[in-house]
Amino acid sequence: MSKSLPEFKYMSFDVVGTLIDFEGGLTSCLSEIAAEAGVTIDGEEALRLYRSARYAKDADLFPDDLVRVYLAIAPALGLPVDKASGERLRDSAKTWKAFPDSAEAMARLARNYRLIAMTNARRWAFDHFSAELGHPFHGAFTADDTGTEKPDPAFFHKVFEFVADEGADKNDILHVAQSQYHDIGVSRDLGMTNCWIERRHAVNGYGGTIEPAKFTKPDYHFTSMAGLADAAAAARS
Repeated sequence: MSKSLPEFKYMSFDVVGTLIDFEGGLTSCLSEIAAEAGVTIDGEEALRLYRSARYAKDADLFPDDLVRVYLAIAPALGLPVDKASGERLRDSAKTWKAFPDSAEAMARLARNYRLIAMTNARRWAFDHFSAELGHPFHGAFTADDTGTEKPDPAFFHKVFEFVADEGADKNDILHVAQSQYHDIGVSRDLGMTNCWIERRHAVNGYGGTIEPAKFTKPDYHFTSMAGLADAAAAARS
């Protein structure tokens, strides 16, 4: 490892999937719609269909795009094919829950690091996610702020510019994320130190997240945010 945890000034975070349980939020809403329609769905199958539809060429910004995604996947799941249900799925993002360890871990990390959110979600959704997490962020970048989405390096360069204004650079940042495709691979290519939070360590496959062309071995690897917070605390003791 090139740097120890106490050497970083910042930690940047993927939000949806790392801190917020978007897979649980999606499947919970879809299951509610299914129950009302008198059918049942398989959560992993729903995520597979979601993943295929979400990364279509005509995709919109997240989570607004969930209306289009719902209409694309509803027939295969036996769900009602109507825009109102799609809007219900989109709006469910306002109530998605953080993983049980996220808020406490972020509060602990905020004592010693400046925390930066880096999310492909739109600002309206991020505002709900941040509130769910207890507003731990020193800075936040959304798809609305950057005009692009990860894994576009341009998204990361916006963050580099932000920390440069505070007298730091990318070497002062530990990038923390669960997505190999959106975060871990590109952060490595950009010369950042990274930390993979393997949220799906007990489940096969990539769920709702696109599979990377290749696996990138991270600098740090934990299966929870609590693991990272514990390691950061231990490194300072």
